[in-house]
Amino acid sequence: MRNLSLLQRFKCVDLSFPGSPQCFTIRSETGTVLVASELAITEFDPRTEEVHKEVSLTAEDYLPKDGSGVVVAIQDLPDQESVCVATGSGDVILYNLSTSQLECVGSVESGLTGMTWSPDQELVTLTTGQETIIMMTKDFEPITEVTINQDDFGEDKFITVGWGKKETQFHGSEGKQHLSALPNQLPALPWDDRKPRITWRGDGQLFAVSAVCPKTGARKVRIWNRECVLQATSEVVNGLEQPLCWKPSGSLITSTQRHPNKHSVVFMEKNGLLHGDFTLPFGKEQVKVKELLWNSDSTVLAVWMEDLKPGENDHPNTYIQLWTVGNYHWYLKQSVHFGSEPLRAPVCVCWDPEKPLRLHLLTRGWASYTYDWGWSTERSHGTDCHDNASVAVIDGDKILVTTFRQCVIPPPMCAFELQLPVPVNLVTFRSQAQRTNELAALTADGHIYVYGQGESCNLKRDSNITLFRISHLHFLYSGGGVENGAQGLGITKAFEFFKLFMQCLFFLNSWSFLRSDVPVDGFVISLCHSLRNGTVALQLDDGQIRKVHMDSSELSLTEWKDSTGNTINLPRPCVQTALFTLSGEEHLIGLTERSHLYIGDSLVASNISSFVVYDDFLLLTTHSHMCHCLNLSTLSIKGLQSALSSDANQNDETVRKVERGSRIVSVVPQDTRLILQMPRGNLETIHHQALVLAQLRKWLDSLRFKDAFECMRKLRINLNLIYDHNPTVFLANIEMFLKQIDSINSINLFLTELKEEDTTTTMYRCPSRSASSSASGKGGKKVDIICDALRSTMETLDPQKYCLCILTSHVRKTTPELEIALQKVHELRVNPPSGSSSVSAEEALKYLLFLVNVNELYEQSLGTYDFDLVLMVAEKSQKDPKEYLPFLNMLKTLEPNYQRYTIDKHLKRYRKALHHLSKCGEEHFTELLNLVKDQRLYSDALELYSSNSEQYKTLSVAYAEHLVEQQQAEQAGLLLWRCGENARALQAFVSCTSWRNALAVATHIPLPPEQLTVLARDLAEKLLEARRHTQAALCLEQYAKDCEEAISALIQGAAWEEALRLIYLYNRQDIIETDLKSALLDAHSNQTSFLESQKALFIRHKNRLTVVRELKAKSLRVSDEDGPDCADAELYSEASSVLTGSHLGSKYSRSNSRISSRSSKNRRKAEGKKHSLKEGSPFEDIALLNALTQIIIIVDKTRGELRTQQKHVILI
Repeated sequence: MRNLSLLQRFKCVDLSFPGSPQCFTIRSETGTVLVASELAITEFDPRTEEVHKEVSLTAEDYLPKDGSGVVVAIQDLPDQESVCVATGSGDVILYNLSTSQLECVGSVESGLTGMTWSPDQELVTLTTGQETIIMMTKDFEPITEVTINQDDFGEDKFITVGWGKKETQFHGSEGKQHLSALPNQLPALPWDDRKPRITWRGDGQLFAVSAVCPKTGARKVRIWNRECVLQATSEVVNGLEQPLCWKPSGSLITSTQRHPNKHSVVFMEKNGLLHGDFTLPFGKEQVKVKELLWNSDSTVLAVWMEDLKPGENDHPNTYIQLWTVGNYHWYLKQSVHFGSEPLRAPVCVCWDPEKPLRLHLLTRGWASYTYDWGWSTERSHGTDCHDNASVAVIDGDKILVTTFRQCVIPPPMCAFELQLPVPVNLVTFRSQAQRTNELAALTADGHIYVYGQGESCNLKRDSNITLFRISHLHFLYSGGGVENGAQGLGITKAFEFFKLFMQCLFFLNSWSFLRSDVPVDGFVISLCHSLRNGTVALQLDDGQIRKVHMDSSELSLTEWKDSTGNTINLPRPCVQTALFTLSGEEHLIGLTERSHLYIGDSLVASNISSFVVYDDFLLLTTHSHMCHCLNLSTLSIKGLQSALSSDANQNDETVRKVERGSRIVSVVPQDTRLILQMPRGNLETIHHQALVLAQLRKWLDSLRFKDAFECMRKLRINLNLIYDHNPTVFLANIEMFLKQIDSINSINLFLTELKEEDTTTTMYRCPSRSASSSASGKGGKKVDIICDALRSTMETLDPQKYCLCILTSHVRKTTPELEIALQKVHELRVNPPSGSSSVSAEEALKYLLFLVNVNELYEQSLGTYDFDLVLMVAEKSQKDPKEYLPFLNMLKTLEPNYQRYTIDKHLKRYRKALHHLSKCGEEHFTELLNLVKDQRLYSDALELYSSNSEQYKTLSVAYAEHLVEQQQAEQAGLLLWRCGENARALQAFVSCTSWRNALAVATHIPLPPEQLTVLARDLAEKLLEARRHTQAALCLEQYAKDCEEAISALIQGAAWEEALRLIYLYNRQDIIETDLKSALLDAHSNQTSFLESQKALFIRHKNRLTVVRELKAKSLRVSDEDGPDCADAELYSEASSVLTGSHLGSKYSRSNSRISSRSSKNRRKAEGKKHSLKEGSPFEDIALLNALTQIIIIVDKTRGELRTQQKHVILI
């Protein structure tokens, strides 16, 4: 849905060159034009009118001096730095551009009618006056000469096996006799010049020749290969005309055909068969087509036409039309009228070989025109809901308008058409808030038409505005200063004619007047206006940017400057520009024809195919088939460059994949739709996630819950965002939420999608929001908060209407409240509601069965002990009655408490079952005890009985047995002691060596003295095994009454002070000589040996550390002197010091890098090697320091023991 907009036009008038122009060619290297006349060859620059070279063709008699000579073709040859010229007299002349020498490289006696070079300029084909084709190499060596008109079809003649032959088909009243009749071939049209035309295919493998057959007088097209061998001949096409052009990037040959009722451009395949056409917008006898010209990228077809009947001054009008195709429809995008003045009629037209949308033409009056067009999408500029997202497409004298807010209609169809009397060249939408659907159109005859909603206005042409001079049209609003009741609607346009002017035109009803103008120092190639800020900017052909000021009564221009006062210009001219605000500063963004995107003078990306600025977003499509949607309010220029540098982050909401070759058409304002057009022309609507989320946030901020909900449901956005976006606001406006949604199903859908995840921090991150702003509105779990809040509000508003939603809120809680939900259903059954919007119990139960598993709901209903409710659930659950009726009948026969116990045990609610069973009497205590043992409910069971009861004692004993099995004998002993089982408690205390409790229980029993002594000795033995010497001594001294064994235990445990106390207490000084002295001296000797060994080890490690540090410093000095061979200095042993530092260091560096990527076990192993004391290891110094630290810690721990030992050694 793109139009061709004129960017700039260069005009050279009154060129004083000899003769009259006959043909020309473009030098791709310099951009100059080479023109051949009947007298000379001239090279000039169309921008500066500077003549570079001029050489006469009559000086050396190549052409007669009387001006009767004819130049049939001219071709630039960049590889040979020459120009090839073919004359009608038969000479082929080579003009060397470096030496300015002419050379005749060949001559044909019969004369030449045409010359065409292959696209690779390796071959040249000449058509002669004898209706032959001469093919030569680029060095003008003849290859072959063949006759144009041949009777043979060619090598690609169709082959048939007889299927579908005309002889076997029904022929109606004509019969089979008409098969023998030759087809009626009409001769060529009278105005046909009867000259052959040659055109090459883009790859240079085939060329086509259109010539008049001498037998029939009709034109035929023949296709030849590169070796000049005939391949195919076209079918009979009556009315076929002389133009011929092969589409460069396709297989279609273009020509024109005149039908009895229309005039068409037709297409042929390489086998000569017709393949489609389109009709020219003229009568059948109105115009003749002089030439057809495809541009270099095959996107635009230029049709050069001339009236058959002369105009007012007896001279025909001349036209050039530019046609494009999309979705198999041909659009007339530009129509250039040259009038009937003879000197203004084009004599030569051609496309630029380098720039696809640049057209060159030369008139008979030696005026040169160069047109630069660019692709543009004319879309409305509004950002509010009043804008219809309109896009206007030019199609000849029609403007096809599609309003994407209402509908998406694929081209060539549209929402509505605007019919104009003449073809349209330019269309633009009004740039004023709430009136952006209005548009203005510039027609080929210079009139401006303004269309509003339900009205239109034709602006009469101002006397100062002449043909070909308007190049840009922008429809905007200009404030005050308009007199005579003008409406204040401004049309701003730039045009060039020697000097360039910027004019502001106002209209009043049906006539226009000029308000002001201002000169511009360059060619204006684009205009853009910011609807938000009212800024108007224009771009010159060299990339300069000017700001237009329209506040005062006169227009004025200033340079575009940034916030620091620096002048900003675009590095390259851009075909599309727009204004937007970034980081609080207004910028101009532009896209070049080479897909480079600039913001001011900064290159942002180099693979952009289209872009559009909408609100705070910049939307772009790239040649890597991605669509970016960037939030300008959170980015800087560097941020944009980084975001567009790659399409790596596919999880980012700002980027998504699109179909190959997609381009942006429009964005629907205040909506989520982005319209893309595919290369073949069809449209596709996508909802870019960044646009969707931004719009949803706007709706939620403005409390438009219904719009947000419908959009989220349609686009499958997680509904948790409604709450997560702003929990506090949502909880404060729940009543508004319910009233706006006003749909039971929608509310239930919202409730069922709730989950604890905060979607604003996981799925839909918002970079402009802080973490605190998305926190939960209240303490607690999110799902429970929402369910409770919604249920409370619904019960207040209308509990009958929201019955199902209330049930859903119970079920969807973190811990489902199924019992409460079932109870509400039961209440509906007992007391049926009478309202029209109320829900019956059956419907409510059926809905619950939809939400909850049927077996789970059945068990929950059984847990209510309400058999009516159980039966209701069972009946609706489609369960087999044989599954539940026997069980329910059995339950009904039981005593209530035992019945509930049975139900709870069936539902595995053992605590409740225990509680009910405890009320069933002593006869069921055995069953209760078994339940407690099976489910280990000892603590719960003990709470049900008093501590004096026999049941309590029995449960305590059972609990103690369980604790003994769990290796908790001390707790078991305490429990047994409490309930009076002293003997079993003593046994438990002894088993866990709880000697104090054991001796206390033994005393409490009480045990006889002999048994108490044995018990004390047994406990002392166990304590000695556990190296609890002091406690063992206490048992032996106080309970076994054996002081000698107690002193021996203390000496064994090195408790010297306590041993001396008992020795002197019991007057056993003999033990000092026999046991204490020798033990003390042995301990002292062992301690001294240990300290000596630690001291020697410490000194050895310290000396080694000194050596290692010296080696490390030495290796560092060597590496500094030898250069940066070693990236990291390592440690080396004396044995390995012969190795260089770099070799050893790199070795260990590689080893460690490999280890780091292995398993955790290997990493621990490598960490252990790091503390290896092996000499020469890479971390030996660290290991030595660690070893020294350990020695210091160990020795320090022996300080207290050593002090006590020293005191008693001195004493003894």
